[in-house]
Amino acid sequence: MIDYPGRYWHTLDDGRIQCDLCPRDCRLHDGQRGACFVRQRKGEAMVLTTYGRSSGFCIDPVEKKPLNQFFPGSSAFSFGTAGCNLACKFCQNWDISKSREMDTLMDQATPEMIARAAQARGCKSIAFTYNDPVIFAEYAMDTADACHELGIQAIAVTAGYIGTEARRDFYAKMDAANVDLKGFTDEFYFKLCGARLQPVLDTLVYLEHETDVWFEITTLLIPGKNDSDAESEAESKWIMRELGPDVPLHFTAFHPDYKMLDIAHTPASTLSRARKIALAEGLHYVYTGNVHDREGGTTFCPGCAKPVIVRDWYEILDYSLTPDGRCMHCATRLPGRYDAFERAWGRRRVPVRINASA
Repeated sequence: MIDYPGRYWHTLDDGRIQCDLCPRDCRLHDGQRGACFVRQRKGEAMVLTTYGRSSGFCIDPVEKKPLNQFFPGSSAFSFGTAGCNLACKFCQNWDISKSREMDTLMDQATPEMIARAAQARGCKSIAFTYNDPVIFAEYAMDTADACHELGIQAIAVTAGYIGTEARRDFYAKMDAANVDLKGFTDEFYFKLCGARLQPVLDTLVYLEHETDVWFEITTLLIPGKNDSDAESEAESKWIMRELGPDVPLHFTAFHPDYKMLDIAHTPASTLSRARKIALAEGLHYVYTGNVHDREGGTTFCPGCAKPVIVRDWYEILDYSLTPDGRCMHCATRLPGRYDAFERAWGRRRVPVRINASA
């Protein structure tokens, strides 16, 4: 289950192969790997070296993705592989995303095995997460197809750094996405992520105007790097103007990790201030994450302003929506994906092993 034929590449006049999966446009001689490390030229073709291989499987609350308005309280069967097409100095999953050791991918599973395992454990969805599913797009898309055959939703947790053709194919298979909008200046993306801002903005606009994918946005606020009031305001204004008021935005707290161990944790007050700025700009659903903030985790009805999903961390303490997502107080319909709410998955995180009989 390795060296799977890759898509999204073409041969250049000088004999190199260019990978078209993401905006990096890696140009490779035989044997070379792209910046993501998992896409490699072998002979006259591109291969994906991690197809069918995972860094591990877990069942998480869907709110941990984070998705607060996509079947709230449900469980998501989560997995990733290795590698990444960004180079974030603050990566909080760096042991997976920056891995160059394929032996860490101990769990092997076909898309069909994963779908059956998720179904057997009662999961509403499967989440491609821990590292960016863009770089294992073929594996993610095949797994999404297998899950759809069994009525299971597919979620991409991604930085949104993807090429035009691949973006169309990839999101055609996804039911939901959480897109990391890592900062709102090109300087931040270039210096701290080794990437550019515009392709991510293009992905967000595409999702809103060209697809039916439910998506939410996450911005990790890093002290002194992207946490100014001016940047939060600029981001919120752009979301309001280009995407509208109903796209949920999550401001989450940074903790020192990877190559940025000298930066302090994000104060809860920074997140609260950013949330207030975004709400003042007209966004209806603004959340805080990685901190204990019941108000910042709660979904409020834009019609009557009453709390309709009260959260404490990932616990749902009160739920006041009908199965079609209408507020039980004023009948306003909230955007998102909903069904009959029975019992929330809660804060549990359950490791899972897959075998051929799963």
